[in-house]
Amino acid sequence: MSCPLFAAAGLLFAALWTSAAPREITFSQSSPSVEAYDFVEVVIAVASPDARNPFTDVAVRGSFGKAGSPERFTIDGFCDSADGSTFRIRFMPPSPGDYTYAVTYDQGGAQKAYSGTFHSTDGHRRGPIRIDPQYRWHFIWEGTGEHYFFNGTTAFWLMGWKDERIIRYSLARLHLLKVNRARVLLAGRTSTAYGDPVMNSDQWNVFLSPWPATDAADFSHPGFDYSRFRVEHWQRFERMLRFARERDFIISVILDISDGRVHPGAGGDDERRYIRYAAARLSAFSNITWDLGDDLDSFRDEKWAHETGTLLEGWDPYRHLATSHPVHTEHQDRASEWFGFTSLQDWSRTQHALMLESRRLQSLTGRIIPQTNEEYGYEDHYPKWAPAPPEVLRRTAWEIAMAGAYGTAGETARRGTNIWPDTGGGWVNGRGDDTMTMLAGYAHMVDFFTGWEWWKTEPHDELADHGAYCLAELGRTYAVYLPNGGKVTLKLEPGRYRAEWFSGFTGETVPIGVVGGPAWTSPDAPDRSDWALLLRRSKEE
Repeated sequence: MSCPLFAAAGLLFAALWTSAAPREITFSQSSPSVEAYDFVEVVIAVASPDARNPFTDVAVRGSFGKAGSPERFTIDGFCDSADGSTFRIRFMPPSPGDYTYAVTYDQGGAQKAYSGTFHSTDGHRRGPIRIDPQYRWHFIWEGTGEHYFFNGTTAFWLMGWKDERIIRYSLARLHLLKVNRARVLLAGRTSTAYGDPVMNSDQWNVFLSPWPATDAADFSHPGFDYSRFRVEHWQRFERMLRFARERDFIISVILDISDGRVHPGAGGDDERRYIRYAAARLSAFSNITWDLGDDLDSFRDEKWAHETGTLLEGWDPYRHLATSHPVHTEHQDRASEWFGFTSLQDWSRTQHALMLESRRLQSLTGRIIPQTNEEYGYEDHYPKWAPAPPEVLRRTAWEIAMAGAYGTAGETARRGTNIWPDTGGGWVNGRGDDTMTMLAGYAHMVDFFTGWEWWKTEPHDELADHGAYCLAELGRTYAVYLPNGGKVTLKLEPGRYRAEWFSGFTGETVPIGVVGGPAWTSPDAPDRSDWALLLRRSKEE
């Protein structure tokens, strides 16, 4: 795959170097063999570096591809030291085989080149998530072809923890709860606690600093040097990504947030340098998606989103799925090729109708992509007009899923951060404890859907009465959700179907037996909680 370089890229690596090239530059390769969807890394060590600003005055680029194949990946390297003594370039092989590469270090026109080979093995890694080419409302893992049931949570300031054990604990806990995606800020700061008991301290804070600062703790005037990068921040972020990747846990890399007014200039050299540096450092991790910014339309416009998303697609050689997250759901670049899935923000409690409408709007573009609502409720939090206790949000998640869509919810932050009992943080920073039960309810929903081929079904509410929600692959599979129990009459294609109840509250299943169409009325649900029915074509016909 050949990835075009944009003319604007020259702004990032403009050659300001005027002194002689460093006398000694050495290259080393991380390993002779690597699994597909892991990455090989070439490290460039510069003795006595003399670039005035190694982040702007030096370019490292490479060409990688399978031996004997004309298809090549064009890769950017990056500076990984404040003084310019270390550069890295990474490549994620998408399949097993023998690979060749050539890397060039360029400082003001003085170049040094290096070439090498490595072997990629089949480690059965799942790789990146992609749009399913056959069932385009849904996702698959590129490496295995398995379908991916998107079950997300928000952990904005996860990287605010000083102790990385807490970061790892938080991700491991979420993974055990069958969450497989988290929204995490790469940059961003806030001056408000949003009414939750969270407070800055030397153990956790909301002042993320990808750039060097004169006073990073000053909310409004940190004094960022946008021409350089604070590599310690990026290295910590990479360690988090690596831990998540080994658990097939996707991280939505949010480039910025609207909460502060501290941003690089829109569309300027500093901003594009930042985004391109992020692509160079992070895109070789298979377990990422990109988010151009949270509450994006509060600080950037639609023209910016289109231009920046298109640039990012070119800078990321693997074209990980990307999205934006505006306040107003209509501000989405739905028709553009860079745009991989919607990331809506709507707090209403009519999510089923909302996501059906979102599918309709997407269909009008002539381009089908998955639909997600990534902010429809934070547990025990705002807004007042859309209550958010665990049971309400769990039912809301089912409404979204029964529209053939996906969602991201945030756990309560009421357990405190730096305020007693100081065992939580939830949607603010990802930490939780055993008293927080909302996501355990979501895990039952994951179990239900991943027990059958949900991606083959389409919304068919017209087949069910009494306001029940229905997904169906006509004549084969019918899933019905009853938010408050009761019974339902279902229109079926002629045939015999094996039916069972599934409890959204406990996850238990209750067999019903073999039933037939063309119309079938269920027995009453076992209780007045929420229940789902699953009918699958019987093999006993």
